[in-house]
Amino acid sequence: MACRFLLHQEALPHLPVPPLQQTLDRYLLTLQPIISEEELNHTQELVAEFRKPGGVGERLQKGLERRAKKTENWLSDWWLKTAYLEYRLPVVVHSSPGVVLPKQDFQDRQGQLRFAAKLIEGILDFKTMIDNETLPVEYMGGKPLCMNQYFQILSSCRIPGPKRDSIVNYAKGKKQSRHITVVHNFQFFELDVYNSDGSPLTTDQIFIQLEKIWNTSLQTNKEPIGILTTNHRNSWAKAYNNLLKDKTNKESVRTIEKSICTVCLDAPMPRVSEDIYKSRVAAQMLHGGGSRWNSGNRWFDKTLQFIIAEDGSCGLVYEHAPSEGPPIVALLDHIVEYTKKPELIRSPMIPLPMPKKLRFNITPEIKNDIEKAKQNLNIMVEDLDIKVMVFHQFGKAFPKSEKISPDAFIQLALQLAYYRMYGHACPTYESASLRMFRLGRTDTIRSASIESLKFVQSMDSPDKSAIRGNAIDRHLLGLKLQAIEDLVSMPELFMDTAYAVAMHFNLSTSQVPAKTDCVMCFGPVVPDGYGICYNPMDEHINFAISAFNSCADTNADRMAHYLEKALLDMRSLLQSTPKSKL
Repeated sequence: MACRFLLHQEALPHLPVPPLQQTLDRYLLTLQPIISEEELNHTQELVAEFRKPGGVGERLQKGLERRAKKTENWLSDWWLKTAYLEYRLPVVVHSSPGVVLPKQDFQDRQGQLRFAAKLIEGILDFKTMIDNETLPVEYMGGKPLCMNQYFQILSSCRIPGPKRDSIVNYAKGKKQSRHITVVHNFQFFELDVYNSDGSPLTTDQIFIQLEKIWNTSLQTNKEPIGILTTNHRNSWAKAYNNLLKDKTNKESVRTIEKSICTVCLDAPMPRVSEDIYKSRVAAQMLHGGGSRWNSGNRWFDKTLQFIIAEDGSCGLVYEHAPSEGPPIVALLDHIVEYTKKPELIRSPMIPLPMPKKLRFNITPEIKNDIEKAKQNLNIMVEDLDIKVMVFHQFGKAFPKSEKISPDAFIQLALQLAYYRMYGHACPTYESASLRMFRLGRTDTIRSASIESLKFVQSMDSPDKSAIRGNAIDRHLLGLKLQAIEDLVSMPELFMDTAYAVAMHFNLSTSQVPAKTDCVMCFGPVVPDGYGICYNPMDEHINFAISAFNSCADTNADRMAHYLEKALLDMRSLLQSTPKSKL
């Protein structure tokens, strides 16, 4: 059984190192719409220097090619470190994406716990598919995709470190995780989800266990120990070492880290009007609403946390280092389908042991760490401006009927909206999958191209080749990291202001399609930018748009308004143009 996955993985091609000259040519092309002519001339000189025969560029390229020969994937380790593990900002808002699920129709604790129990059973059902390697291989454009990320998302956790974090994974081996963590009123519990014979508990059994947890965690005045995980990574690393000096605390933290996933039973959200409800849920998923609401009801270093509130709001938040959105959404689609299935077997009620409450000894020093983390988190919560917009006028069926890729259509609409708001194009990041290669993660589609700029300036017939996904970003990063590894002086090319401008993504975007009518959301990647995620359904499109309140120039509502207008204007344009002209 075990070799199926290995055989599949070994058949996948290795990630190639692109030709150096091609990347440098494309780099200059991507700079054209976003920097001035003067800056471009300067960068052209630096590129000419970098690409000289026998020069520094060729040397670094050879180093990368050597690395590619001796590793499974020349990029994956470097990417994991630079994009995630060495990134020092809090994972909350800055790194971890959330997902908003459709509101469930329960209004009370019974309904909440029943739904949670069913959801947990769905997670275990998916876990069995991962463990038995019966998960169907995914394909994109006829090519099989790397399935490795599925093996990283359960039973894993991020551990803070002073300069670089690490990830632990308890999915394999003899000490496989048999429990999940449940949090209620800031109190953590270890819930065993397997019977002694190895069969997963049924919904009925899990429900009874969740009731026990609920009834033994009614106090609402507990120290929110989970808030510590929302802090800046260096501060959290210090607090973590301090917390783990105590044996009881260490055992509790290890239990959380080893669990399959976390299920957060949240207090009801503050009541809001229908039109802003989904935006509020998005905020709950990303950060929990602050220290007075549900932010303490999390362990943000845990890879997967499912969130179910008493008022029917639900979704999840995940730590981004082990996986991209699509595997998370595949898991979610499976669970949502599973929760709709009727109960089949009523299990004989063997009395189950009381789920174990995880104890924490809070010293004055730890209490002080919690207070500091609360203050920092509340500033972040106040600063995040997030808007979920359901675009009802049409969905992906319309661009398809015009023989246009829905993703390209939406990306151009984003370019048009941004240009109309600001009068210029900006560096735009759209993540593109590299999973057709072994251990592949993502590269960048730079949607702001010379063609897209011409289009938004003229709002004329859209050039179908506007989004070509000629990726250069990971290659440039590789060359830069190769220079660091070789201990050579940093090439001028990477010290150039144009490089900094090109890497300053005012629009960070991602299409995360799902069968479920949900939407993923994430924060901006720069202080003056937007984070935009979308799920195109057949007849509508779900968008989540984020910005920071601390930036006077950005506003999520305003972006939503311009985006809606751009989509409608592009539809009118297509409908008024004779088909033969396109």
